[in-house]
Amino acid sequence: MKQTVFFMTSIALMSGIYGCNPKNEKLQYPVAEKQNVTDDYFGTVVPDPYRWMEDDTTATVANWVAAENSITTAWLDRIPFRDRLKQRLTELTDYEKLGMPFKKHGKYYYYRNDGLQNQSVLYVKETLDGEASVLLDPNKFSDDGTVALSGISFSNDGKYLAYTISRSGSDWKEIYVMDLSTKQLTSDHIQWAKFTDAQWRKDGFYYSAYDAPEEGKEFSDINENHKIYYHKLGTGQDDDVLVYENKAYPKRFYSAWVDDGETLLFVFESGEGRGNDLFMKDLRSPEAAFMRLTEDFDYEYGPVEVIGRDVYFYTNYGAPKYRLMKTTVDKPELKHWTDVVPESENVLNNVSFIGGKLVLTYIKDASDHAYVYSLDGKRESEVALPTFGSVSFSGDKDDKETFYLFTSFTFPSTIYKYDLDNNKSEKYLAPDVKFNADDFVTEQVFYPSKDGTQIPMFITYKKGLQRDGRNPVYLYAYGGFNISLFPSFSTWRIPFLENGGIYAQANLRGGGEYGEEWHIAGTKMQKQNVFDDFIAAAEYLIKENYTTNKKICIAGGSNGGLLVGAVVNQRPELFGAALPAVGVMDMLRYHKFTIGWNWASDYGTSEDNLEMFECLYGYSPLHTIKNDGTPYPAIFVTTADHDDRVVPAHSFKYTATLQAAETGDAPKLIRIETKAGHGAGKPISKIIEEYTDVYSFAMYNLGMKPEF
Repeated sequence: MKQTVFFMTSIALMSGIYGCNPKNEKLQYPVAEKQNVTDDYFGTVVPDPYRWMEDDTTATVANWVAAENSITTAWLDRIPFRDRLKQRLTELTDYEKLGMPFKKHGKYYYYRNDGLQNQSVLYVKETLDGEASVLLDPNKFSDDGTVALSGISFSNDGKYLAYTISRSGSDWKEIYVMDLSTKQLTSDHIQWAKFTDAQWRKDGFYYSAYDAPEEGKEFSDINENHKIYYHKLGTGQDDDVLVYENKAYPKRFYSAWVDDGETLLFVFESGEGRGNDLFMKDLRSPEAAFMRLTEDFDYEYGPVEVIGRDVYFYTNYGAPKYRLMKTTVDKPELKHWTDVVPESENVLNNVSFIGGKLVLTYIKDASDHAYVYSLDGKRESEVALPTFGSVSFSGDKDDKETFYLFTSFTFPSTIYKYDLDNNKSEKYLAPDVKFNADDFVTEQVFYPSKDGTQIPMFITYKKGLQRDGRNPVYLYAYGGFNISLFPSFSTWRIPFLENGGIYAQANLRGGGEYGEEWHIAGTKMQKQNVFDDFIAAAEYLIKENYTTNKKICIAGGSNGGLLVGAVVNQRPELFGAALPAVGVMDMLRYHKFTIGWNWASDYGTSEDNLEMFECLYGYSPLHTIKNDGTPYPAIFVTTADHDDRVVPAHSFKYTATLQAAETGDAPKLIRIETKAGHGAGKPISKIIEEYTDVYSFAMYNLGMKPEF
């Protein structure tokens, strides 16, 4: 079938249709050809007129992308405060950012960004107070900062550093090895690795990879036949030894973990359900076979430490809010595991072994609380944190020196040195961000969803704000895949807050804030709970006189992009603007691209059964766009050309459908970034440009007139 796209707009035409006020202009969008493509789902015929957009390597799609970016750029260029907003965001971003120090083989390492470097640099020190030198500078990987350092792994003898890079934001990884004595690269180079790091053993490492994909399909085809290999230093990738594969299940993931003593190799098998299966091999016995330790994919099973002959596991098996268990190397099967720290009323979120102690982080009402335990599971003390927020620890099981990083909405990431024995924290490094945190306040509220479930939400705003029903709101959420949203700092929100805006973050069902039951309550046939929770958040903000419907902008990315698209279709009158980013918008075909099949544990698929199809079809953002003249809010879609997590075709098809529908005069635009992916590793320069556009669009369509 011939694929052609007819564009009604051109650069010359666009310059004529825009006045000084883009909000009041009738946009003429590029018109994409509608083809006669349909699918039959259990007797229901579903049109898919923009199926051709799924092949995003064609010239036809490239032309459509160029036309859409042109009209979007022209529209954004008319916003009077956009340049000043970019200047303010640049100023806010231009501060020294330091990562937590971590100790390896007697030396200290940390990441640092001097302010506007595209990528943070890895430094090394001989002593904590000594002079630092550059170990690895990712800014030298490429001229434009689009090649990112995505992970590091030190060999257990301290001689080598394996590191992974990502190009243009892709999930594909390449592995390189540095000789730490000379800081020179070895000849080792691994390609087509994915969802992996390097797990060292002796003079090599384990890693996971796929076969090389078909040229031109690297960022869209289904990922199949994940395998674990062992690479010996100094050899070519073709000589790597296949360690583990499961040909019976080509769509599963397989990853390796080796303890520091290099005695045990664990293999995680996942992608079937909400959890993973777990296997173990005793590396001290060359002929030993892999032992299956668990029996299902319904729970998460993860080894976290090996001490002597004891193996510790973090799991939600029989414990929806997670627990810490252990067994011995001689009896590693699940039936032999016993509790070290049983499940409690709050979610156990993280386990660290530091200085002969356990440091455990729990989630209480979407905020972190940290405690020190003895190795036999007795609580000894609580780490006093500044306010509600999120915390992460750095330290080694044999070294009492530890640090933690704390952050909250108006509390920039600050590093503390922590004395385990005396339970004392000392501020070690605090950033100098060019804003006054004391000007703002954060409160936590609980509001009822449609079915009466109480949902927590954080609300941050400038002190003195009047609840007069006229304040602009940026409402953000995610609601899926057992992922919890915590209080965290972002410079991108500051100009919005400084100019009278409210930032609200809702902790919806589908996330992990209250454990696996909270997660399941927002999955598959219960996915509507997530949308109801988000809609109820907006209704609460209106009811409590924080704002009004035309002053609410909703935002979310990935699964959160799906959230935004779905609730706009269900309640278009409730919002003034919407920002779906890298969203899963085609719920009938999401599982046919890259790793989309892996999301079926949360979503189900359109091919499962009639009931599941009807559920997905009933909320799929692409398929539920109204086309009857119902006014929609202003919508700004964002995606990227190298997104091989949620392929850009989701956003392309959604935008084309939205622009072709009768949804009123508010703008429906898309911004397609080049040489970028799902978000990770994006250079600072691109991030500043993107957030300038996103917040310009939001603030303008909420009627704000910011001053900078």
